[in-house]
Formats: sequence, C-alpha cells, structure tokens
Amino acid sequence: MNRVGDEWFDQLEAGGFAHRIGDIDRLASLGAERVRFPILWERVAPECPERCQWNWSDERLARLRGLGLRPIAGLLHHGSGPRYTRLLDPHFPDKFARYWLAVALRYPWIDAWTPVNEPCTTARFSGLYGHWYPHHRDERSFLRMLLSQVQATQTTKTDRPHIDAKREQASGDRTETNDPSPAQKEKEKEKEKEKEKEHRRRD
Repeated sequence: MNRVGDEWFDQLEAGGFAHRIGDIDRLASLGAERVRFPILWERVAPECPERCQWNWSDERLARLRGLGLRPIAGLLHHGSGPRYTRLLDPHFPDKFARYWLAVALRYPWIDAWTPVNEPCTTARFSGLYGHWYPHHRDERSFLRMLLSQVQATQTTKTDRPHIDAKREQASGDRTETNDPSPAQKEKEKEKEKEKEKEHRRRD
C-alpha cells in the first residue's frame, strides 16, 4: 500500500482481494500450508496505532485458521505508514512498534511475520527516485528511510511481548531470520563441541 502525494494506492482494493474472502478457500484447495497475509498498518490503524479496525482481518484470519492455513503476517508493504507518520519521522519506529504490539496481542497464535516488506525498495522509490511519498531524490533521504524501516523491524524483536509469536520472516531485501529455541541453541553448542573434538583427534 504505497502513497503518492496525498493519495494511498491500495493493491488489495485494486486487485479485488479486499472483497473476495473466497480466495482463501481457493488457496487452501491448492494445498497451500503457509500464505503471506496483509494486516497493513495504513488499513487497520489509520488514525493512531492503538485505534484499530479489526473486522476485515478478524474474518479472514478466522477463515485461514479454519482451513489450516498458517499466515505470515505483513504489517507494512511498500508503505510509509498512515497519515500521522512518515518514513523520515524520527518517531516512525516507535509508532510502528506500538502498532505491531496491538496486532501481536490481537492474534497471539500467529508465529511468522514480515514486519516490513522490502525496505530497501521502498527507500529507493521514496527517497532516491522520488516516485513515492515523500518524493525525495537524494542519497541522504534514501539512507535515512532505509534505517528507519530497519529500526522499525528491530522493534518487533526487542519489544516482543510474552506471546506465541516467535518467528519472523523478512522478504526481498533481507534474508529470513528465525529465533532459535533454547533446545535448538543447546543442539548447536553440542555440534560445535563435537566438531572441536574431531579436529583435536585429527591433529
């Protein structure tokens, strides 16, 4: 959902998915197990991060669960946030964190996230090429916008509440990252110890 001037272009509306809940059934019929699903900041919380309109996402996420489809929740997709913020807003990461917290508490069963989709692409189009709001065309703006989105993404790790939302997946410009469990960490340590022992035997 990108902004050009004072207009927001909503691909969910343009593509019709916003009004076709039956598309979820079609995905399930294809044998899908994981689907990326938009819970976009601009759509859900247009006035402030805590004043959320959940009807659309409630209905569709319930359908996903009922069909056994596990969502990868996306919060910002080529966007600069609602009207009360912007990519160059120094409080952008904090506002994003407040929105993420509201979503995570609303849907504690979601275990995979794309907090910010393709932050580098968004920073290029908004800060370097001037196509998207705020239409800057300089390297400083590009870098500031990129950093702002990276900081926003990191808030979903450091400010994570005690809920069942343990894994994050980023797409496009960032590689997938997973938070290993204590058991997984212990296994990795054991593997490292075994490798060290093997090297010693060879020496």
